[in-house]
Amino acid sequence: MEIAFALFVLAVIFTIKSIKIVPQQNAWVKERLGKYAGTLAPGLNFVLPFIDEVTYKHSLKEIPLDVPSQICITKDNTQLQVDGILYFQVTDPMRASYGSSNYVMAITQLAQTTLRSVIGKLELDKTFEEREIINAQVVAAIDEAALNWGVKVLRYEIKDLTPPAEILHAMQAQITAEREKRALIAASEGRQQEQINIATGERQASIARSEGDKQAAINKAEGEAAAILAVANASAQALERIAAALQAPGGEQAVQLKVAEQAVAAYSRVAAEATTTLVVPGNMNEVAGLVASAMQLIKSSKA
Repeated sequence: MEIAFALFVLAVIFTIKSIKIVPQQNAWVKERLGKYAGTLAPGLNFVLPFIDEVTYKHSLKEIPLDVPSQICITKDNTQLQVDGILYFQVTDPMRASYGSSNYVMAITQLAQTTLRSVIGKLELDKTFEEREIINAQVVAAIDEAALNWGVKVLRYEIKDLTPPAEILHAMQAQITAEREKRALIAASEGRQQEQINIATGERQASIARSEGDKQAAINKAEGEAAAILAVANASAQALERIAAALQAPGGEQAVQLKVAEQAVAAYSRVAAEATTTLVVPGNMNEVAGLVASAMQLIKSSKA
């Protein structure tokens, strides 16, 4: 009975030892008598108890790795405090187990040395402008070496680039100067545009005034022309009526009387407005001669 129980216990132990359940996104390295014997995939696996042994367990997930901060010297001899983060993934569990005694430390140190080399080829200003290029060069350099370690470097990101305090102050002063320069340029352009707008407005106003003056002159000329035409028409109508009156019986005598009255009235107005002594014709025949001349003109216009 005791032997049977002992055999049962041994069978249970052998069964437990022979079953290995690997989690998803993991890979376990199996050794048989100290020699690599294969890689256990996720799921249920069977091994030889006490002969096969799981010596390495690797996660196949993407792993973030902080790269410690370090001092890098740029091409123009400026010190920079730089740190970053690296993302990698185990792609070959066998090489990850036997290619390096500590692939995480190897990747970290290689990332630091590569970063120092890349930044040493750039000037300070370029390090801030070309971060993506720096990241790409670091990834390319590490990935090539990491193939022997069964690791794939996915990407590298610089977290902080910190220059010395005096460099920061100088950069801040430069940024402030650039902002003030842009503000002055913007203000100058604004004043220039304002002057252009004022000049344009004045020019348009001057054009409008000249157009108004032109139209006023045209209207005045047209009004004067219309007045002259109206006077001419009235004069013509008056002459026609005088001519008609001359043809009527007694018309000529009436016209002579009217002309004489107008002559006397004219002499009266001259006498009233004169500031000096007025000489009246002593011979009234001159007045009669004036009337006769007027009648002669009327008859001529009639003819």
